[in-house]
Amino acid sequence: MSGRCRKCLILCLLAITCLLPVVPVAEENGATLNFRDVDIQALINYVSEETQTNFIVDPRVRGRVTLVSGRPVSRAELYEIFLSVLRVHGFAAVQTDGVIKLVPDAIAKQAEVPTASERSPLQGDEYVTRVISVTHVDAAQLVPILRPLIPQSGHLAASPESNTLVISDTAANVNRLVGIIGRIDQESREDMEVIPLQHAAAAEVARIISTMEGAEGRQRPGSRLQVMADERTNSILLSGDPKRRIPVRAVISHLDIPMEGGNTRVIYLRYAKAEDVAEVLRGLAASMEAAGGGAAGAGRGGSIHVQAHESTNAVVISAPPDVIRDMRAVIQQLDVRRAQVLVEAIIAEVSTERARELGVQWGIGSERDGVGIINFGSSGSGLYQLTRGFLAGGTDLPSLGDGLTLGGIGQSGGTTIATLIRALAGDSASNILSTPSLLTMDNEEAEIIVGQNVPFRSGRAIEQSGQAFDTIQRQDVGVKLTVRPQINEGNAVKLEIEQEVSQVAPRISGQDAADLITNKRSLRTSVMVDDGQMVVLGGLIDDVLVQTRNKVPGLGDIPGLGRLFRYDTSSKEKRNLMVFLHPVIIRDHNDMTGQTAAKYNYIRAEQLRSRAQGVLMMPDDTVPVLPDWEALLHLPPPFEASAAATVRGLSIQPPPGRQ
Repeated sequence: MSGRCRKCLILCLLAITCLLPVVPVAEENGATLNFRDVDIQALINYVSEETQTNFIVDPRVRGRVTLVSGRPVSRAELYEIFLSVLRVHGFAAVQTDGVIKLVPDAIAKQAEVPTASERSPLQGDEYVTRVISVTHVDAAQLVPILRPLIPQSGHLAASPESNTLVISDTAANVNRLVGIIGRIDQESREDMEVIPLQHAAAAEVARIISTMEGAEGRQRPGSRLQVMADERTNSILLSGDPKRRIPVRAVISHLDIPMEGGNTRVIYLRYAKAEDVAEVLRGLAASMEAAGGGAAGAGRGGSIHVQAHESTNAVVISAPPDVIRDMRAVIQQLDVRRAQVLVEAIIAEVSTERARELGVQWGIGSERDGVGIINFGSSGSGLYQLTRGFLAGGTDLPSLGDGLTLGGIGQSGGTTIATLIRALAGDSASNILSTPSLLTMDNEEAEIIVGQNVPFRSGRAIEQSGQAFDTIQRQDVGVKLTVRPQINEGNAVKLEIEQEVSQVAPRISGQDAADLITNKRSLRTSVMVDDGQMVVLGGLIDDVLVQTRNKVPGLGDIPGLGRLFRYDTSSKEKRNLMVFLHPVIIRDHNDMTGQTAAKYNYIRAEQLRSRAQGVLMMPDDTVPVLPDWEALLHLPPPFEASAAATVRGLSIQPPPGRQ
């Protein structure tokens, strides 16, 4: 064999040797590991045989590993090296009863991980769980500090109730974290100092320092300070690391300076009334000063003064900064847009009045035998009044009244016979439908009156000359609605209502009244109604029947003939009044626009209907009509969109609503 062939054979043997897995070489004191790019299952089998350990391998444990040792290793060292190899490749060994499970480290913390303790801390890369008690530091504050030291597959949580930490990771890393926690969990013993303030409020400065230290304390838990405010002496109590107190004192000195403009603030209101808000704040200031025992001036930086400026609807407050801050919060809650209530009332009344009169009066007399008269004066002008008028020459004739009046005079020998027949039938009916509506703010009283101002004679005076003067008093007659709504929590509305309906009654013959008669119906009540619901307040019903009969005794009872000696009167009155209310809560601009547009369009539709009917002997456009609702939502076209602008060459167009 030539030298060239010998070299080729040697190279082939070396190549074949490199492709085969290298097995460990057994020695007396251990084995020298020499695994190069072998399947991890082969390594698991070798470690199981050497250490006499049973493994349960998860199907996801796959891959190829390389493990080389420069010296022989014992069986104990072999197992620790094996755990390190697993951890490098993303696997973990979880020990259970007599068996070790090999699983991916991402789910190792969810398996039956053994619990380590101070007495048996365990070692190496075995996956364990340990509960660590924290004595002097809040356990929750240690979580963000220790989180970067634990791999993503590990677990770290704090239990605030027991102030402990729960860590799941390898035993070696858990032991390292235990040492770190022991160095942080140290008792701090520092002195306390009192810093009096001259201008700033102690509570406000303490809040600022606590907020600042809270943010920095999460990064440096060992240097956290304790800050407290003593409002009685307006001082800051400070305790903690002396080195950290130095910059904090500098911050306090910077904050304790006089305020620009003093301790006076002007707060402009948007919805509330300045005088009402000022009255509330004065009561609040009085309670603050009373609670402070008169020390508000010394301990809180001065006394409290509140004034209202009505011209600008503003509240002027002169007080310490913390008091101003509290009052600002109160004003912010009071100065809100109040809801409004639209109350729509429906008043329906139907009344009927009927009157009937029928009677005959007689007069008989002569110069020799005297005079006899059957007179029913309650019916108005009777036969006696007419006779007196005729005897006076016709200068003082009374009014005959309403209805049919027939009379006659005849003579039989020397006897004169006069008769007067009166008949009257009067019917009066009215149907009133009124729909007044009121829009008012929450808890504000509103009133609407729709009617006439009618004069009533209240008295009469006669002067020495004999001239009479009447005293007139005017009163409102019509529909009157007074309401005070109060919106409760939710959509319920409490209504305090006063409702009155009055009208001038028509005159009926036979009524004895010195002046006009008015029919009046009123009610006063408080009801609870849901938003958008309708409620009936009540119905007023009366049905009155009056019958009167005047007759001549004996003669008036004769059947048939007795009709000539009687005077009958009957009247009937019947009224029915119902009042309905429909409250609607107006909370924002959209509700207001919707209600207004509905009323506006209703009036415009009535005007259009009237224009369609036309006007006698006049053009149809005589009837006025409101403009379209949409046109009112846009401003008039500016000068640039007018004809003058067109002449000047400007091309600005009017709003879309005008095009």
